[in-house]
Amino acid sequence: MNHKADAVFVPLNIAVLTVSDTRTLETDTSGQLLVDRLTAAGHQLAARVLLKDDLYKIRAQVATWIAEDQVQVVVITGGTGFTGRDSTPEAVTCLLDKQVDGFGELFRQISVADIGTSTIQSRALAGLANGTLVCCLPGSTNACRTAWDGILGEQLDARHRPCNFVPHLKQVGACETRG
Repeated sequence: MNHKADAVFVPLNIAVLTVSDTRTLETDTSGQLLVDRLTAAGHQLAARVLLKDDLYKIRAQVATWIAEDQVQVVVITGGTGFTGRDSTPEAVTCLLDKQVDGFGELFRQISVADIGTSTIQSRALAGLANGTLVCCLPGSTNACRTAWDGILGEQLDARHRPCNFVPHLKQVGACETRG
C-alpha cells in the first residue's frame, strides 16, 4: 500500500516573471494566464514582475526569488527563442543546482500538436535552485497554457502520482509549525 495515497493539496508560493521588450502588465496575456491558472489551482501568487529582455536583470530577479524563503516556484515567460535579445536560458541556467532535462523535452513533445516542427525552436527549460523550481517558458500565451495544462498543473500538485515536485521544494513556514 502506498502511504502517500492520501496526499493532500499543498498550496505553493509562485512568482511569475514576464520577459518582454514590448509588453506592459496590462498587455501581458501570457503572465496573466499563468497567474489565473496558478490561483485557480489554489496556489498563491508570491510576486509578479515584468522585465525587459536583459540577461543581468533577469538573473538578478530570479536570484532574489531563489534566495527568498517564501518563494517555492518561479515561472518565467518569454526570452526563450533565438532572436538576439532572447537571453532567459542564459540568465537562468547558471543559477540552477540541478536541471530538469525532461521538462524541455516534454514541453516540446506536447507542443508538436499545436505548432509542429517549430517546437524545436523553443528553449524551454526547468531546474531546481535552493529548493525553488524555476521554469522558463516561451512568451506566447498558448505556450504558457500548454506548459501549465500539460506539465505544471500536475507537477505542482502534491496529490499527483507517482511523483511531483512538491517534496523537492523548500518548505515555507516549516519553522512556525515546529513546537
